[in-house]
Amino acid sequence: MVSKTVRFLLLLVVLAAFVVPAVAQDATPEPAMMGVSPACADPASLSGDVSIGVVFGLSGNVSVYGLPQRDAVQLAVDQINEAGYLGGATLYPVFEDSAGDREQAIAAVTRLVDQGVTAIIGPTLSSEMTAAGPVAQEAGVLILGVSNTASGLRELLGDFYMRASLPESAVIPGTIAQATESLGLTRVGVLYGNDNEFTVSGYEVFVEALDANEVEIVGEETFATGDVDFNAQLTNLISQEPDALVVSALAAEATQIILQARALGYTGTIIGGNGFNSPAVLNQTGADSNGLIVGGAWNYSNPNPSAESVGFVTAFEEAYGYSPDQFAAQAYTGTWLIAEAIRCADSTDSAVVRDALLNVADFASPLGVFGFDEAGEPVHEPIAQIVVDGRFVPLSTVEVTPEG
Repeated sequence: MVSKTVRFLLLLVVLAAFVVPAVAQDATPEPAMMGVSPACADPASLSGDVSIGVVFGLSGNVSVYGLPQRDAVQLAVDQINEAGYLGGATLYPVFEDSAGDREQAIAAVTRLVDQGVTAIIGPTLSSEMTAAGPVAQEAGVLILGVSNTASGLRELLGDFYMRASLPESAVIPGTIAQATESLGLTRVGVLYGNDNEFTVSGYEVFVEALDANEVEIVGEETFATGDVDFNAQLTNLISQEPDALVVSALAAEATQIILQARALGYTGTIIGGNGFNSPAVLNQTGADSNGLIVGGAWNYSNPNPSAESVGFVTAFEEAYGYSPDQFAAQAYTGTWLIAEAIRCADSTDSAVVRDALLNVADFASPLGVFGFDEAGEPVHEPIAQIVVDGRFVPLSTVEVTPEG
């Protein structure tokens, strides 16, 4: 019998050898700009500045998500205004920093509501949204999450909340199913943050998905946001000899969990929730992140990218000099969705814009063909990813050796 350690090392070698190109050169679609085929006629009633609020974590640990989000919103706004997408009106973003803090998010949303914005994009984290979303709901202002993935947020917050980010419940089950099939998972250890809506929600979805795939959980450990030492929890889980560690964490904790697990000698697979879905995590963990599996809403190397995705990446890299991540793609798409809703509503009344947004369907975006279901949740195809040589690669494009 080949040891788990040897199997994993062989797996990494095979992964590096069998990653196929994202798309064949002649198959890459020509870049397409957003908004070239609007669903509605040119608006007749819009003029002047149409203000939207934008609340992201621009400082602190959460900035690894928030700064690319801010850049993506600005890119979308520049394109929308250059195209005259709102007729005689100009989209004007008002940026606020929530810093990953609930109280700061509440204060930011309150300021934006008081300024009379038509809609708000953000905040970044689900925990910030559960705190600040009620402010927008009470004021009757549309608030669009572009990175919130905790379950049940619309039921919790009300009908002025919508999101352009797939919930973990739409992403994790497929990721676990693919990982189980590819790696032959039978037993895993689970580690999660127990004081945050996002990480708890991710944990719950992971448990359901593991059970559905008949994967045994041999141990569970918890931590709190801000913890930096995970050695005790990891030691307990690793001692159970799991086929994989399944972790629900945000970026700061995710980074340390990867580094500390490898330092303890663990060479097996780590499967993470959406919090791992940032290039910053890979940059800070280096080779230790090889083999990390994460589900996502968008991947730069999608083997079948939409023309809008190619256009977005090209424009983003030209504007900022670095490649966008999933959070940027969702923020960019969310901004265009708000513009589409304002255009179709031909109004700056937030309730009217909210209703128009709910009716958006078959919207061509970097995320693929996008729409909303009857519950106001986003609908588009997720993607399972694995880290090879410091980058996220679609799991479907990788061949692995059978275990045994």
